[in-house]
Amino acid sequence: MTSGPADDPGPVGSSGARERKSMLLRLDPAVHEALARWAADDLRSTNAHVEWLLRRALEQAGRLPGR
Repeated sequence: MTSGPADDPGPVGSSGARERKSMLLRLDPAVHEALARWAADDLRSTNAHVEWLLRRALEQAGRLPGR
């Protein structure tokens, strides 16, 4: 598991809790199972792993929004 700017969870609200948006994501069961195994291997929740993958992809594409 690596850490760095891409692992930063984003803005923090006035109460100190991270502000989050919720969304429904439908996945093929085989993709979900593979993702869950990968997340467990990296000691992340599946949700945290999806966010980490999305942030990494956005960074590589030069589309990660500034903070």
